[in-house]
Amino acid sequence: MALPYYVSPELIMQDKAEYAKKGIARGRSTVAMEYEHGLVLMADNPSVSLNKISEIYDHIAFAGAGKYSEFENLRKAGIRHADMKGYLYSREDVTTKSLANAYSQSLGTIFSQEIKPLEVEILVVGLGEHDTNEMYRISFDGSIFDERLVAVIGGRSEAIMTHLKQHVDGRRPLPAALKEGLEALESVGHQGLLLQNMEIAVLDRRRPGRKFKRLSQAELIELSG
Repeated sequence: MALPYYVSPELIMQDKAEYAKKGIARGRSTVAMEYEHGLVLMADNPSVSLNKISEIYDHIAFAGAGKYSEFENLRKAGIRHADMKGYLYSREDVTTKSLANAYSQSLGTIFSQEIKPLEVEILVVGLGEHDTNEMYRISFDGSIFDERLVAVIGGRSEAIMTHLKQHVDGRRPLPAALKEGLEALESVGHQGLLLQNMEIAVLDRRRPGRKFKRLSQAELIELSG
């Protein structure tokens, strides 16, 4: 009688992790940075209709890297979660941390229970009270990281993060933050990025009501000098 084929749980998890990491690395990177009036997110994204950066709530933004269809489903689920919580309780109960924790639990459950993991890495960023900012990076396995000043997902994220940590030591005006972010993205590609291929948005605490705003090509050209 033949013995059943056995694969250790450790090997299964390792294979899942390698599979997910390869899918995420094939995508283009997204950078989030603190600046003097809030947070700026920038992604190399030539598509005009498939957004990698989106609004989740009036002071919270979302960015995804990896397989678009998968992180788009996560984005929609996050919007439903935030809207329902704000409706049942209060808008103040919808926090960046609680949303990031919900994503972490969902991704962790999928990674441990499903055969195929999600090939995604996401950022949940938001404006806190008293001039504070929050940036949470959530990996494919549900691991959650509380970032400060800068955060990077997708592509060659480690190399971009290393570049940013060498050049960014505090909050800067938006034009300077954009310059540093673009230089970091260019540092791994060894070629210039076209502004028309960049998707850039801000969470600006000076704006009344909804803080999220996408920057148009005209605004980007003006800010880049």
